[in-house]
Amino acid sequence: MQKILKQLEEKRAASYLGGGQERIDRQHAKGKLTARERLDVLLDEGSFEEWGQFVEHRSKDFGLEEQTIPGDGVVTGYGTINGRLVFVFSQDFTVFGGSLSESHAEKIAKIMDKAMQVGAPLIGLNDSGGARIQEGVDSLAGYAHVFQRNVLASGVVPQLSLIMGPCAGGAVYSPAMTDFIFMVKQTAYMFVTGPDVVKTVTNETVSAEDLGGAAMHTSQSGVADLALMDDIEALMQARRLIDFLPLSNREAPPCRKTMDVADRLDPALDTLVPKNPNLPYDMKELILSVVDDEDFFELQPAFAPNILIGFGRMEGRTVGFVANQPMVLAGCLDINASRKAARFVRFCDCFNIPIITFVDVPGFLPGLEQEQGGIIKHGAKLLFAYAEATVPKVTVITRKAYGGAYDVMSSKHIRGDVNFAWPTAEIAVMGPKGAVEIIFRGDSPEKMAMRVEEYREKFANPFAAAHRGFIDDIIQPQTTRTRLCRSLGMLANKTLVNPFKKHDNIPL
Repeated sequence: MQKILKQLEEKRAASYLGGGQERIDRQHAKGKLTARERLDVLLDEGSFEEWGQFVEHRSKDFGLEEQTIPGDGVVTGYGTINGRLVFVFSQDFTVFGGSLSESHAEKIAKIMDKAMQVGAPLIGLNDSGGARIQEGVDSLAGYAHVFQRNVLASGVVPQLSLIMGPCAGGAVYSPAMTDFIFMVKQTAYMFVTGPDVVKTVTNETVSAEDLGGAAMHTSQSGVADLALMDDIEALMQARRLIDFLPLSNREAPPCRKTMDVADRLDPALDTLVPKNPNLPYDMKELILSVVDDEDFFELQPAFAPNILIGFGRMEGRTVGFVANQPMVLAGCLDINASRKAARFVRFCDCFNIPIITFVDVPGFLPGLEQEQGGIIKHGAKLLFAYAEATVPKVTVITRKAYGGAYDVMSSKHIRGDVNFAWPTAEIAVMGPKGAVEIIFRGDSPEKMAMRVEEYREKFANPFAAAHRGFIDDIIQPQTTRTRLCRSLGMLANKTLVNPFKKHDNIPL
């Protein structure tokens, strides 16, 4: 017995030490925490239960049989975040560069299976050099097993990936299929092929940061949601995000006590929209005004900033927000904004999170680049996502709602449950000036000016839509929070079922 206990403690010590103190020191020198230190920050103190601490690889090629470290480069198990269950894996770059072996993959697959069975979020802390080359196709098979589980878990439990070091080649596809990706600035990067391969194939010289760094992926590609300063900030933001999410698709969103009353008025909203319809304003002010305690968790703030997405709470319950941002491109929908918002809407619908939509959209962004890039298909993604969603949907039109973009932004016609308009709302096929120039082409400037005013009075207001019942009420801006809370309360027990199908075929 004593011999076994001694052996147990020796193996535990070897597992805790990972690749050794020298490699741990190198990890720290890069500004990175070790795999276990990251779990200490992410999870509630003392809550982590580790699985597979003694797992070792089974490879005997290229001298690997003489190099075995308990845990095999990944720490797996479960714990709690603010008392709520989560499953986690944390790759250890000090052990074989965090490379994925067959055994490494089996450990990850085990906790993914259990997360789906019990209904709890899955968080992956990625810091790996990729497939373990010495194992050949066995490591590739390991990746594929993880990929398959990412797909099966999608829409069942929330999946969050934190990229905290290298993530290259096939390794990138597991995070790509998760719901959210956070990256650490300067130390994290993601790409399918690295700078050396790019140089060989295309003769382009590019740095790892420019090719796949956090700044690029959060502002240009849209692959990642947030770029954080360091490991600590990334892990704390992960804790904050998990607080907004249900544990699985079988649960309602979590509820947190708040002292922010539902009937709070904000007179400042009455003057938020400028009198000049061509002047911008910050839609984020409206979101911060209506959410509980001004607590809004924005996602992808640097990518497609002409649309805002993120989570807030109303009367303590999580709500997803989608809003056109007049400060950027006048709030137009373009390719990136459409796919950004569509994926977010679908996530909310997967996990029973009501959606509030604030609309100020003059239309889809025109231009050759947009058309050649497939704005038709990409715009249809957002339309499809809203039309498919069965969760409560409440919409507020603050100013412009023109053309097809009006339909797309959670209109009554695609099963918006409650649709409000501010008195400043303009709901029409297009703006008055453009409409008159088409209808009355050739008239004198004086007549055109008169026609513009005539069109504005007839269509560029909320009344025409309200007369047809497409708007449920025209509300005073300062009462927006109150009306939203009442609507969400009314919709709390909403049931809506789409026609039976194996699955839909969204225009990808």
